[in-house]
Amino acid sequence: MTQKVKAAIIGSGNIGTDLMIKIMRNSKTLEMGAMVGIDPKSDGLARAERMGVATTAEGIDGLVKMDVFKEIDVVFDATSAGAHAHHNEVLQKHGVQVIDLTPAAIGPFVIPALNLEAENATNMNMVTCGGQATIPIVGAVSQVAKVHYAEIVASISSKSAGPGTRANIDEFTETTRDAIEKLGGAERGKAIIILNPAEPPLIMRDTVFVLSEPADQKKVEESIERMVAKVQSYVPGYRLKQKVQFDVIDESAPMNVPGIGPRHGLKIAVYLEVEGAAHYLPAYAGNLDIMTSAALACGDMMARRRLEAGMSRTQKEVV
Repeated sequence: MTQKVKAAIIGSGNIGTDLMIKIMRNSKTLEMGAMVGIDPKSDGLARAERMGVATTAEGIDGLVKMDVFKEIDVVFDATSAGAHAHHNEVLQKHGVQVIDLTPAAIGPFVIPALNLEAENATNMNMVTCGGQATIPIVGAVSQVAKVHYAEIVASISSKSAGPGTRANIDEFTETTRDAIEKLGGAERGKAIIILNPAEPPLIMRDTVFVLSEPADQKKVEESIERMVAKVQSYVPGYRLKQKVQFDVIDESAPMNVPGIGPRHGLKIAVYLEVEGAAHYLPAYAGNLDIMTSAALACGDMMARRRLEAGMSRTQKEVV
């Protein structure tokens, strides 16, 4: 496949810039059409210009006015949950595929290891960094046994938490919790994020606690290991820190799960680490790298579908 679909990125900060580099280095179906920001002095816009990518510092309005916009099929939004609603409204009017890296959750949740092939909405939400790292594990357990409760704790370096992350803490916990239940299959979910100020900065760490119905421990462990391998196919720095841990909760001494009551079964603890590829961001910023890697996997799939269906805006013009 030699033809590619043109993409634009809104948000010239760390996430947007890292995603741009990933597209230019790794994508077989996407090519950069435009980088969009609001700060003309941002490093992301300056780097895009040096790499030959068209830029605008006038936000979504500037993108729509650019000559290249008529060729753009896919737009990645790496801004904020608040800004995304307006961006999506504008882009949908032009028939552009939107991939949302904010916690806005306007479109369906997408985690490549779980449901990428099944989704085909015009707006796809990449959940959160913690969700991308941990919900595949909850989903892996759900493939073996019913999950009563799942709690995730995402610990990231404070240095890797930019203004967008800090402004969306509430959205992070709410969006991740919803996705734990909708995608992970948990009856009840909970999400916690920790910004760790340690020096030197620590690599992203994630802990997943799951309470399921009684299940075969070997089957659960094998399901988790298969899921880890699936995530590693697009996030090479994703890995288990140690073997999966189990604890049997007897029916005679059940755990009380807020909102659903007493439950017994198999308690599962999974400890993860996510090291970034260091394309633009430092290696410890695995929380950002997993988002851009997941978004690229999603964008590649959407571009491939458009090319196969002859639905790209460039193809239509040629016809």
